[in-house]
Amino acid sequence: MERDAGGRTASALFAGFRALGLFSNDIPHVVRFNALKRRFYVTTCVGKSFHTYDVQKLSLVAVSNSLPQDICCMAADGRLVFAAYGNVFSAFARNKEVVHTFKGHKAEIHLLQPFGDHVISVDTDSILIIWHIYSEEEYLQLTFDKSVFKISAILHPSTYLNKILLGSEQGSLQLWNVKSNKLLYTFPGWKVGVTALQQAPAVDVVAVGLMSGQVIIHNIKFDETLMKFRQDWGPITSISFRTDGHPIMAAGSPCGHIGLWDLEDKKFINQMRNAHSTAIAGLTFLHREPLLVTNGADNALRVWIFDGPTGEGRLLRFRMGHSAPLTKIRYYGQNGQQILSASQDGTLQSFSTIHEKFNKSLGHGLINKKRVKRKGLQNTLSVRLPPITKFAAEEARESDWDGIIACHQGKLSCSTWNYQRSTIGAYFLKPKELKKDDITATAVDITSCGNFAVIGLSSGTVDVYNMQSGLHRGRFAHKGSVRGVAVDGLNQLTITTGSEGLLKFWNFKNKILIHSMSLDSSPNMMLLHRDSGILGLALDDFSISVLDIETRKIAFSPDGRWLISASMDCSIRTWDLPSGLIDSFLLDSAPLNVTMSPTGDFLATSHVDHLGIYLWSNISLYSVVSLRPLPTDYVPSVVMLPGTCQTEDVELSEETIEPSDEMIEYESPEQLNEQLVTLSLLPESRWKNLLNLDVIKKKNKPKEPPKVPKSAPFFIPTVPGLVPRYAVPEQNNDPQQSKVVNLGILAQKSDFFLKLEEGLVNNKYDAALNLLKELGPSGIETELRSLSPECGGSVEVMQSFLKMIGMMLDRKRDFELAQAYLALFLKLHLKMLPSEPKLLEEMTQVSSQVEENWIHLQSLFNQSMCILNYIKSALLQ
Repeated sequence: MERDAGGRTASALFAGFRALGLFSNDIPHVVRFNALKRRFYVTTCVGKSFHTYDVQKLSLVAVSNSLPQDICCMAADGRLVFAAYGNVFSAFARNKEVVHTFKGHKAEIHLLQPFGDHVISVDTDSILIIWHIYSEEEYLQLTFDKSVFKISAILHPSTYLNKILLGSEQGSLQLWNVKSNKLLYTFPGWKVGVTALQQAPAVDVVAVGLMSGQVIIHNIKFDETLMKFRQDWGPITSISFRTDGHPIMAAGSPCGHIGLWDLEDKKFINQMRNAHSTAIAGLTFLHREPLLVTNGADNALRVWIFDGPTGEGRLLRFRMGHSAPLTKIRYYGQNGQQILSASQDGTLQSFSTIHEKFNKSLGHGLINKKRVKRKGLQNTLSVRLPPITKFAAEEARESDWDGIIACHQGKLSCSTWNYQRSTIGAYFLKPKELKKDDITATAVDITSCGNFAVIGLSSGTVDVYNMQSGLHRGRFAHKGSVRGVAVDGLNQLTITTGSEGLLKFWNFKNKILIHSMSLDSSPNMMLLHRDSGILGLALDDFSISVLDIETRKIAFSPDGRWLISASMDCSIRTWDLPSGLIDSFLLDSAPLNVTMSPTGDFLATSHVDHLGIYLWSNISLYSVVSLRPLPTDYVPSVVMLPGTCQTEDVELSEETIEPSDEMIEYESPEQLNEQLVTLSLLPESRWKNLLNLDVIKKKNKPKEPPKVPKSAPFFIPTVPGLVPRYAVPEQNNDPQQSKVVNLGILAQKSDFFLKLEEGLVNNKYDAALNLLKELGPSGIETELRSLSPECGGSVEVMQSFLKMIGMMLDRKRDFELAQAYLALFLKLHLKMLPSEPKLLEEMTQVSSQVEENWIHLQSLFNQSMCILNYIKSALLQ
């Protein structure tokens, strides 16, 4: 995780975990064959790391460790995968770990070519370097003049020992012997830039793709052109040949189409239109199999099989994410394992936080599903709905009817979707009487029971529909465009807000307005936390208001619930509602959506111009985190977006175990509040049964007199108390036991007695109280009984004890101990207390203190009971 100059992690609450929904970008894929397992593997780039899939099932085999920068090109041989970033490239073993790093280029590397025990790299300045893989040393460096020969493609022709073929943006080609460092031959080319070079199944024959859209099949041994093909879709991006007995060549284009040519008949035989929605980054026919692997910048990896009579490939398997930036993400369900996401590409998809095999796409929204099926217009863009801008989902009745409601960009009608069937739903919900084209749906919500959908329109009306039947069930109204709608967890309240700056509370059942309040600014969006009834409002003046929907006042959650906000200044901020802003960090891309997992373990974000969903783990679940408010001059640090692989486990050192300077361990004060009382930390057994000791003694009285043991006891007798002390046996030299009681022994003063005497002089009773806390119930009774003059005490010491109780009540600490000690004292000495004026005066003062404290506590208890009764009555309504 990033750290700022002060050593504090850039975010105290969230650590980058991994990215979801990323499968491919504009870097061509790499296909490898594992001879041991007899399987093909395809590797695609996803930013700073790459994924490796088993082609047989397109199951994810490995995710590489992240590189410092985005990967700009890839290559592979039988053992290693090479990935370049900036002017450096690395070799990965086992599809994951960096084992070699090669540094020497001054410009960005854009071509890599494995070459036996060597690897060739070419940068944008047309400097070619040959490296020895295992020693990481340069073998040879060639420099080309960019104005004359700027390298744009590289190929190692089959059976050509120590030779490489280079293509240029100027159109010419050169054949080099890299062992002897000699230019063997220069091909004049076709005066058009070379974009792709590919070895044909025949020896000495190479396919050359040009900027003009031509594919030249050329014999490099005799410098003869065998045949030419042309496509009208722009430059050739990639070329591949079938090797399973069919002489077919495929070529990719920038608009996502693939052209297929028959090399025997020298003619164009078929086309695969819209194979990808963006340029074809790479295409590869698997060796001796009728399978074509393609990938593109539309975040899709596809495998096509050629088993039809027309020679056109049909889609066999695919891994696909969103091909355009996301518009809305929200967790689906209560287990925190699925995230629903809508995108500008018009699709609604579900991504699993557990494993990619649980991902699924709900598809594109179609304007008329039956008509499209009847006429076969699936690929026609005109029948697709615009992108989803907002949606709401509830899984309560997902097995019975549609559980997702969504509004679309510029559309009045809202579509329903079915999560279980992974398809668009049965209804398009819109008011029948409205026919204006300029009215659009702006906000949606679905009730927690899954029965009703609430839709807000730009005209100011809010309509309620039944999700099962699609029938209209009521209406609310605003003067301005509706910016947010929400229904509480019990279907009692509907909250709506409009651009006119009003927040309205409605009775959900009879549609009656209950309350209306003005906001400081026009609202932009609204979010309700149903479990707590806390409503968040983002206003156009860049402020956030938090309300309690029960009291309808600005409120703070009593249990410290967080509010997480994202803004276009690239920041994500976390607010602890009672204390304020507790965490803030910056990103290099502005966040568009944030959603917290229902289980609280992850925060998910989506960002401008990014196709993935980024997960951030909640540090507070597994580490001690300070929730103190940030200072006003706090400057947040920039945090990098997580990659597709999970953060590597780092062994904890002694430095990481120690708490940071900011993590000051909280120590509870001895007295929390002057208006409250503080209890002691002693167990109940020390004070709760002080008044029942006589009953306990009767119950514990043995039925038979104790028998004298014949031998010494196994356990050495101890004196009662918190600190164990051995009882000293009485030494009696007289062989005959004396039956006369020694009053001098009984009159011996205890430590507690002496501390009470000292308290009369210095008025300090902490030492006496601490001694009393160490004793058990029987010891406490013995000490208090011995305070009376009849048992060797004095009136002054009894007065000192009452002063100690008064001190405890005055400090409002150890409240239950003071009450228990005083109750036992009164029980033991109540008969003699009125006869002593000093004790009577002290008793009067202590009595007034007890009464004053109790009246104050009673008012607090009554207040709490009123609140609880109010909440109970509200829940029962």
